[in-house]
Amino acid sequence: MDQQDTAQNALQNWWSEVAFEGKDLYRLEENGGLVLTRGLGNAERVITTLTTDTAEAVLKTLIEKYNEAAARMKELQQEWVSTEDKLKLLGKVERMKDYLQHAAATGPVQQLYSEINEWEKTLQQLIGENYNSKLRLAQQAEELSGSDNFKEGSQGFKDLMELWKQVGYVDKERGDKLWARIEAAKDKFFERKRQYQEDHGKEMLQNLDLKLELVAKAEALAASEQWKETTEAFRNLMDEWKKIGATMHEKNEELWQKFIAAKNVFFDRKKAHSENIHKEQENNAALKQNLVEQAEALSQSTEWNATSNAYEKLMEEWKKVGRVTGAKGEELWKRFLEAKDVFFKAKRSHFGAVKAELEDNMTRKMAILKRAEALQNSTQWSETTGELNELMTEWKAIGPVPREHSQDIWERFIAARKSFFDRKDASREKRKQQFEKHKIERVVKAQNFVHQLEREIREHEEELADFKNGLENITPGKKAAELKQHLENLVAEVSAKIERKRKKLEELQKESNQSQKKENAATEISVEEDSPTGEDQNDVES
Repeated sequence: MDQQDTAQNALQNWWSEVAFEGKDLYRLEENGGLVLTRGLGNAERVITTLTTDTAEAVLKTLIEKYNEAAARMKELQQEWVSTEDKLKLLGKVERMKDYLQHAAATGPVQQLYSEINEWEKTLQQLIGENYNSKLRLAQQAEELSGSDNFKEGSQGFKDLMELWKQVGYVDKERGDKLWARIEAAKDKFFERKRQYQEDHGKEMLQNLDLKLELVAKAEALAASEQWKETTEAFRNLMDEWKKIGATMHEKNEELWQKFIAAKNVFFDRKKAHSENIHKEQENNAALKQNLVEQAEALSQSTEWNATSNAYEKLMEEWKKVGRVTGAKGEELWKRFLEAKDVFFKAKRSHFGAVKAELEDNMTRKMAILKRAEALQNSTQWSETTGELNELMTEWKAIGPVPREHSQDIWERFIAARKSFFDRKDASREKRKQQFEKHKIERVVKAQNFVHQLEREIREHEEELADFKNGLENITPGKKAAELKQHLENLVAEVSAKIERKRKKLEELQKESNQSQKKENAATEISVEEDSPTGEDQNDVES
């Protein structure tokens, strides 16, 4: 197997073991390509290419990017709920959808696509309703274009223009087509009207109507916030005004003042808006400068969890602050990201070292565990007790292991110790019972022997008394001397027996007392030797 095949196998093995939310939506190609499979709202595409060296770090970054996207989706969802006019969010929804379809991120993206699709359905429904409303206006304009009542027709077209402005968003292509129909109908109407006026020598009246129309347009644009488009629109209106000939003098001046007033209202608002934007961006720059300084102050921190949370909060605060355009905004954002990258690079390096230490601790503890499991069936009670206690001391001196293995190997280690000490306790109890049984048997046997000696001594004493009584009452005669000698021999013999048995009785009692003391001492020593030296075999690893 060449080096490339080995690397591919290692990468595939890593992929089979790694776990993250939404993994079932992805697959890993043999060349390392991480593929998002086709689903609701997305085509199948390659997210990135992984290698054995970069897989862990890149996957972590992709998950973080998904979490950021999910957070932005949550913000948009909150805005969606709180916004009455949903079409105002059309641009944000489209941008979010476009981002998700190209984002380098991994996670349960179908949840996000699903929500985006629901929003799009709602927006398309609203756009459809607006389209129908504007379609009706276009149809009314076409009907109105054939009217011969030019005064009412002119007002009718003004009313249609106002109604058109009140109708919400329609996509540009269809909206332009409807607007072109209205413009065509309006042009047709006013062409007929102008022709009528020319036919009747009413050119000034015609100019009056045109300027009325321009004034109406100018007044309608005065409240617009489409600054660039409306500026261009006022420029075009001014050009149209200049092209229109004179009308009645008193009306001409009145209309001009209205036109200029509407134009000034818009440009005064535009100027105030620009000033507010400038002030707001200066304030935003100061706020973001403060966030950058906080981020830079944290970049050397080794409080990994607390500082990670702090950076997350700083990012949330950054998103809440408004835009800072131009080079200043780019500079602040670059400084913020650089400080953040310094910290997270150090954090990744630190946890790489921690992982190596945890794995080494795991190797050492596994060696202890294997030895403990090998000893659990030992019958060398004293030696094994000592070694198991040494293993416990060594275990506690070793640092932590990976969290996913810690409880399992600890429970196996404690189970091996408990198995041995349970067997040891059972053996000790069995020996104790046998010892007690033998002890009782010895005591009973000794007591029986004592009773037998005491009984024999009493019998000998009775014989001795009889023999002594016989000596005292010998009848004189030929055999008196012989009888006396015989009785004296019996007295001496029985007295000797009594003496030997009394001495034997004393020895037995003395031996019994000494034996009892030895047995008590032996029992205490046995209990001490059998103890696991005060170690609680059910101790819990800290």
